[in-house]
Amino acid sequence: MGLIGTKWKPLVLFHLLEGGLRSGVLQKHIPGISNKMFTQTVRELEKDGLISRKVYPVVPPKVEYQLSDRGQSLEPILRALDQWGLKDVTIIDMPQV
Repeated sequence: MGLIGTKWKPLVLFHLLEGGLRSGVLQKHIPGISNKMFTQTVRELEKDGLISRKVYPVVPPKVEYQLSDRGQSLEPILRALDQWGLKDVTIIDMPQV
């Protein structure tokens, strides 16, 4: 839980399950995250070996993030959390009898 137990880390990881994303595209997939928090989150995930960062030598700089092997090992957990969340929303939205 220490590696993914924040508000934003599971979301970043989940959006990288389908493959690498450019920094700006990844951030747009996560509504409500500030630039500062996005940067802090991806830096921590990279430091912990869950994602990798590739910088392309172009102007303006292009940065792409993708899951590392260690990050990919979290796929079953992230997918299970997603499924639980979908079911939980359905239960909450059901009218009480």
